[in-house]
Amino acid sequence: MSRIYAPRVLLDLVSNFGELIMKEHIQALLEQTVSTLKQQGKLPAELEPRIQVDRTKDKAHGDLATNLALLLAKPAKQNPRALAQLLVDNLPASELVAKTELAGPGFINFFLDSNWLAGQIDAMVADERANVPAAEQPQTVVVDYSAPNVAKEMHVGHLRSTIIGDAVVRTLEFLGHKVIRANHIGDWGTQFGMLIAYLEKLEQENPDVLSSGLSDLEQFYRESKQQYDNDADFAERARNYVVKLQGGDEYCLNMWQKLVDVTLKHNQEVYDRLGVSLTPANVMGESMYNPMLNDIVADLQQQGLAVEDEGALVVYLDEYKNKDGDPMGVIVRKKDGGFLYTTTDIACAKYRYEQLGADRALYFIDSRQHQHLMQAWTIVRKAGYIPDSMSLEHHAFGMMLGKDGRPFKTRSGGTIKLVDLLDEAEERAAALLEQKNTDLSAEEKAQVASRVAMAAVKYADLSKSRTTDYIFDWDNMLSFEGNTAPYLQYAYTRVQSIFRKAGVSADALTGNVIIDAPAEEALAQKLVQFNDTVRSVADKGMPHLLCLYLYELSGAFMSFYEACPINKEGVPAEARASRLRLCAATAKVLQQGLSLLGIDTLERM
Repeated sequence: MSRIYAPRVLLDLVSNFGELIMKEHIQALLEQTVSTLKQQGKLPAELEPRIQVDRTKDKAHGDLATNLALLLAKPAKQNPRALAQLLVDNLPASELVAKTELAGPGFINFFLDSNWLAGQIDAMVADERANVPAAEQPQTVVVDYSAPNVAKEMHVGHLRSTIIGDAVVRTLEFLGHKVIRANHIGDWGTQFGMLIAYLEKLEQENPDVLSSGLSDLEQFYRESKQQYDNDADFAERARNYVVKLQGGDEYCLNMWQKLVDVTLKHNQEVYDRLGVSLTPANVMGESMYNPMLNDIVADLQQQGLAVEDEGALVVYLDEYKNKDGDPMGVIVRKKDGGFLYTTTDIACAKYRYEQLGADRALYFIDSRQHQHLMQAWTIVRKAGYIPDSMSLEHHAFGMMLGKDGRPFKTRSGGTIKLVDLLDEAEERAAALLEQKNTDLSAEEKAQVASRVAMAAVKYADLSKSRTTDYIFDWDNMLSFEGNTAPYLQYAYTRVQSIFRKAGVSADALTGNVIIDAPAEEALAQKLVQFNDTVRSVADKGMPHLLCLYLYELSGAFMSFYEACPINKEGVPAEARASRLRLCAATAKVLQQGLSLLGIDTLERM
């Protein structure tokens, strides 16, 4: 292996950027090797391989690996293992690579230099962002999440969209993207005639009914529906109010706004309690797009995309077939002149490109809405409302299930209010803390219980792949063992206790990291994966990747803590300083990682 060292500027870049750039560095070395072999006639000149470098699953096989030789073997008409050896023999040397090894039929494994790894940890300790660089090309990203309905309380079904979306929003912002939160609340539709009529009835009985904030929105909605079903005069008045509301009647709009305001107040209390970053300023309800709908339908008709069918306007899509194999019809205007959710979603996508300048739009919506969204976006593309460069992404999620494998509900079969779930979480967390011997005051215990409870509820959801259903289990989510929020919060407090015992703060540390022990190396290797993990969450909209990473990091730290004494007598000063720096990097990554998930850390538990 010839000693052709990487340029100093590249070494500096690698030091600053971590594992992601390390992969790109190895790729660059391999590209140079392939080019050299083609020039020597040892590889066909027309070969243009897609070089991929991945993290190894087993540290005994190195840090990074490539299957390049396996990909090139057939077109090069060579034995893959012999070709792998040829690649290694001609690979430019790098101060960042300690050694290379062949494995199996032709894999090449790369072992990183421990000095590089130590430098990475020092950089993480010194950098307030834990050595995660901002995106080189920031985008404008609209994230559509939460989306509860007006005049209804938030229930457990809103939890996944709300907290998964919020974690992705935080991650995108951390990477420097311009993020526009869009809370697409259900604030329009025929039901509002009924709701306005019932609010009118209550205000006639008690003019101050709204001053109490309509403490039970579910009861309000249920009673208005019963009145509509059982009182013909009321139903007629409600239908008239629908027409007036859609026509812009001032009285009806005023009553509608009252319902919106009281609902948003309820919702904001839940968001604040959960630590979700949504505010009233982020509301972009269905009603917002009403002024666009007539023009959009007229344009679709003019383009020949929408055609009349039995009085309705329909867009037939060859991409979707009905049970007879014919193009599926998507109604964009009913025969009575009313619009559908599809029409609103077409307008929504158009608005997000034209008015908000979005490069990406991420929709965190129930998986059952997938075909509906795909059809709306197919029409959007066909109509030319957004360019191919704008990405429309449905980040679907499964359902929250009870232990019986059915949708999580009350014992009577009703929908569980989100506020009731949070109340129970706090009660259970408080009871759990009472069982532990702590020197916390009553006030501190209450604060810790609240933070642990909110963290547990959120993490139980975030730690599961959003594409699947998951079982909601109180005992597991509040456990201090396993992949849970309390376990991660406890891991962070353990690090803080080490610094308290050492009598030094992380900000005042001196010296450099020295990696000697296997547990030190394992922890350092896990720490440098943080950058890669954060970017994966932003790209894929999957916070469970970050949860799994933080859990594995905590495990690596616990193993390090057991194997490498820090505050014990006899530990050399240089080793102690180095290990404290590893602790500082761990605390920084845990705190930053949990913050991206919307979860608070605690100094003591």
